[in-house]
Amino acid sequence: MRQLTTINPDQEVKDSFQVVRLQDKNFDEVSLISVTYNRVFIIHEGQGKIIIDHKEFDIKGSEIFIVSKGQLFFFSPQTRLSGFQISFGDCFWDKTPASASNCKLLLFNDAALHQNIPLTGKDFLELNPICKMLLNEFESEDYPNKLDAMAAYLKVMMIKLANLAPAFHDGIDDFDNQTYRKFLELVSFKYNQMHDVLYYAEKLSVTSRKLSDISKKKSGKGAKEIIAAQIIAESKRLLQFSAKTIKEIAYELSFSSPEQFSHFFKKYTDISPLDYRKIFVNIGR
Repeated sequence: MRQLTTINPDQEVKDSFQVVRLQDKNFDEVSLISVTYNRVFIIHEGQGKIIIDHKEFDIKGSEIFIVSKGQLFFFSPQTRLSGFQISFGDCFWDKTPASASNCKLLLFNDAALHQNIPLTGKDFLELNPICKMLLNEFESEDYPNKLDAMAAYLKVMMIKLANLAPAFHDGIDDFDNQTYRKFLELVSFKYNQMHDVLYYAEKLSVTSRKLSDISKKKSGKGAKEIIAAQIIAESKRLLQFSAKTIKEIAYELSFSSPEQFSHFFKKYTDISPLDYRKIFVNIGR
């Protein structure tokens, strides 16, 4: 991967929500973005590459790319895209009906599992009208319930996208799927307090081995890895965007010492928390 030393912070988005139509958009200059807002790229046509957290993806068209807050991404030079880019923050998502929360958790809590989702012709025909309606609402004049209307469309979009993700392919209402979704939801609320698989297994009335087997089946990762991924994602966010010390972050995430936190972080990222933070010191300078 091309090494970049300049990292650009996400541009502030009004009301934490934005829809952009990409019409034969060319990326001539490489710009590494530190993501504050969750992003969905719905690509109709395109060529080039997108690099997300050091992983390179070829852009072929008829596909979706998911990028969650805390990740880093950029497009390689001469990349060309047509489609839509949807960006939203957590405060906007809070306006969305709660019934869609599992879908958002599935897609964004461990985005690396669903970073690239191919689209069939039928998928495209279903998603394109929703994108157009979202864009029309976003570009319309402000009115009292405009944000609620956009949140409702976003809910529909998340439900559609979640059903395209691999974890939803094997019977959406079977026991394993229900357990997996409940596990993701529980992790999203408790990861900063509870790191042990046994805690989550007991809450879900299954054994630790059963929970890990379900997680492996649905995501390719064991339960321990999913918990760790959530902790790492939050660690990166705090290291990038807060002024908290390594010690403060360690205790906020329920590690017994800064040394334990540093060992954990380096195990999963191959870099120490301090060195990771140093990467962002010159952001915007």
